[in-house]
Amino acid sequence: MSFGIGIVGCGTIGNVHAAAARRAGISINAAWDVAVDRAELLTSTFGGRACPGLAELLARPDVDAVAIAVPNDRHALVAIQSLRAGKHVLLEKPMAMNLLECDAINAAVRESKKMLQIGFVCRGSPTAQCVKHFLDRGRFGRLTHIKCASYRRRGVPGLGGWFTTKSISGGGALIDLGVHLLDLSLYLAGSPRPLRVSGATFSGIGSAMKDYVFTSMWAGPPKLDGICDVEDGASAFIRCEGGLTIELNVTWAANLPEGHLQDGICVLGERAGASFQIYGREVRIATEEEGRLVDICPHFVCDDPEKQMWDAQYAQFTDAVVRGIAPHACGKSGRRVQGVVEAIYASAASSAEVAVDAS
Repeated sequence: MSFGIGIVGCGTIGNVHAAAARRAGISINAAWDVAVDRAELLTSTFGGRACPGLAELLARPDVDAVAIAVPNDRHALVAIQSLRAGKHVLLEKPMAMNLLECDAINAAVRESKKMLQIGFVCRGSPTAQCVKHFLDRGRFGRLTHIKCASYRRRGVPGLGGWFTTKSISGGGALIDLGVHLLDLSLYLAGSPRPLRVSGATFSGIGSAMKDYVFTSMWAGPPKLDGICDVEDGASAFIRCEGGLTIELNVTWAANLPEGHLQDGICVLGERAGASFQIYGREVRIATEEEGRLVDICPHFVCDDPEKQMWDAQYAQFTDAVVRGIAPHACGKSGRRVQGVVEAIYASAASSAEVAVDAS
């Protein structure tokens, strides 16, 4: 059974949402963007009508749900307006700019009785799903530590634009890339409550602006007369309820030899451990069998990891909209990650460990 969706925000990620929705058999009936030409381009490719305003899109009876891919500072406003209009919502990460906005969105979910799914698309990675399968069946035993990392040598998106303007984005590499790693780590571990954080952020490479050297840049060409007041990278150590610890390292820009430090997740348990890349095609599980140390490489379907994770996200959103099955990447998960992000920024500013508001 299909349904109709509206795409709100028709930039790069909005088009990725439209392509994934089409593959899922969802009818793209409308689109809106502050730049009308972007909405018209998206609808010319995927179908539907480019609406002159958000209110017009939300008033359409053939739009049952919306995928929101606008800049971070508009997440709460657009999500709440959509929920109050009776639409189910797939909201891009991060959930919002701060915990107060997360709480306001979750209140709108309760009032509207509509579904909210946060765009933590990495949960659908084939490698992550393989590891989750073994974790949920107890193969790893009690988890002790997760190490997660995403390193870019020169990967500041749209330098000088909204991504690097703190008042619009809420931050840099941490709130852009770090939220994926934090959410995936907590998801794999069974959603333990984060308790305390010690974190640090660094900047100086991207903020140099005119002296910033790069090989490619997504989210538009650099705007050298723009703003870059966010961090290039962040590191953090998170203590969770039950004793699990999480180590996070993320960079948009760093002076690292290519490939020297690998992206990915390392999960350590008392009976087994595993390492994998989110966009990778292999999982290696270190354990022991019959008194011998062994490495196991499970077989799983992994033809196109990025496409598969987006398809998994839309399969779950379809279940939410059509069958009423609550998504696991819900508003509670989004708020919990936001609480960790805020604590990391607070710890970096104070040079001290701080408590996490992860209620």
